[in-house]
Amino acid sequence: MNSSPHQTTFKILVLGQSNVGKTSIAYRFTDDSFKESYISTIGIDATTSTLTIEGEKIRLQIWDTAGQERFRTLTNAYYRGAMGIMLVYDVTCDTSFNNISNWVQCIEENASDNVICMLIGNKADADENLRCVTKKQGEETAAQRNMDFFEVSAKTGHNIKEAFTALGQKIYKSRLPKLAQTYFKGEHFLWQN
Repeated sequence: MNSSPHQTTFKILVLGQSNVGKTSIAYRFTDDSFKESYISTIGIDATTSTLTIEGEKIRLQIWDTAGQERFRTLTNAYYRGAMGIMLVYDVTCDTSFNNISNWVQCIEENASDNVICMLIGNKADADENLRCVTKKQGEETAAQRNMDFFEVSAKTGHNIKEAFTALGQKIYKSRLPKLAQTYFKGEHFLWQN
C-alpha cells in the first residue's frame, strides 16, 4: 500500500434536475445518513469520502450541484477537472428521466472528453405503482450513451456504495497510464497529475 502523504483525489459531480435526490445520494455515501425533509441545494455543496481501490486510498470529492435551471450556468464552471459524473433521475418522475438528454448535452459542452459518466435511477425503493421509469428503460438509455447504470435508493442505502465504488474503479482504471508515471523519492511516491 502507498504510504504517500499525497492522496489521489477524484472530483465527481452529481447532476440532475431538482428533487431527484442528488444531495441524499451524496450524504448517504459520505455519512451513511438520510433526511426525510428536503432542502433545495443552492449552488454547490461538496463532501468527501475515501475508497480503497486496488490497495490505493482514493479520496472522492463529491460535488452536489443545484438542479434548478437558474443554476445551470453556475454549474458550468464546476465541470472543469471533473473525472466522473453521476447523472441522476428519479424513477417516480418521468420528467427527470426525459431531461437526461439535456444534461448529457450540458456534459458534452462543458466536461472533458474523457470524463466517465454513470446513469443513476434513484428512489428504487418506491412502491411499484409510483414508478414511472422502468429499470429496463434506464438500462437501455445508459447503454445507448455508453454509461454504466445503477438503480439506487438514498433512503435505504441500496446500491449507493456499489455505484460510487464502480465509478471510482472506472476512473482509476482510465487513469492508470497517468498514475503509472510515478517517481520514487525516499519512502514516498510523488504523483504526476
